[in-house]
Amino acid sequence: MASQLRESKLCFIGGGNMAGAIIGGLVAKGIDKQNICVSEPWDVNRDKMAAAGVRTTASNVDASRDADLVVLAVKPQVAKGVCRELAGAWAARTSLPLIVSIAAGITLDSLKEWLKLADGRTPHIVRVMPNTPALLGEGASGLFASDDVSQDERDLAASLLGSVSKVAEWVDREELIDVVTGLSGSGPAYFFAMVEHLIESGIGLGLTREQATRLAKQTCFGAGKMLVESSDEPAQLRINVTSPKGTTEAALKSFDASGFKETVDKAVKAASDRGKELGETLAKS
Repeated sequence: MASQLRESKLCFIGGGNMAGAIIGGLVAKGIDKQNICVSEPWDVNRDKMAAAGVRTTASNVDASRDADLVVLAVKPQVAKGVCRELAGAWAARTSLPLIVSIAAGITLDSLKEWLKLADGRTPHIVRVMPNTPALLGEGASGLFASDDVSQDERDLAASLLGSVSKVAEWVDREELIDVVTGLSGSGPAYFFAMVEHLIESGIGLGLTREQATRLAKQTCFGAGKMLVESSDEPAQLRINVTSPKGTTEAALKSFDASGFKETVDKAVKAASDRGKELGETLAKS
């Protein structure tokens, strides 16, 4: 982990699950807990953060006062008000913190507008789309930086996400963050749905719920591990397990006949489009 991150004062605006996952990853990798401050309005979440040993407050202004990096981890619907509050409080700062936004759908243009100080200064901003496996340190994240973000700042943001993400991909166009949302941001739910339906299929054909659940979960886990650890492409792994005229081929032909590829394409595009729509709606609010 970059020494720059170890030396930085980190602020989290919002102490929900994703913020908690990132903080847990940072602490596990040796970041000083006293260098982390979390602003969280809800007592329950704030108490959880305090129990982890980091500093906590209910004040966004106090939490971010001397921060080098601010993680915006609030619901998109309240982000505008939070950003305006922060911008109003930073007028006396000679240097502004790097902003890492994990608020889904909110564009750089919106963030820059909301975070602009009265003197015209705007903090440098990185948009990030993580996913829920970050809660287990197995996340996949996409990142996009505004043009004014320096290489050191990019490294700082990457180190932050690296605490909980096994994969962190920089994209070179902001609209691709919406594609990341459709692929990996929402992606875990697609696998959960697949396992859910595998379980019901097994039950329908005679297995007990317990048997079907154990078999389906382990199949998903084992297949995922093969995908990550094998040097073969996913298509080759599929071919390897598909014997001519065998059971797997029969199942895959059934998928094809049902338009499996088109179904996946439509799902990823629907999530991507919804991310774009959210950004446009919030920009007008």
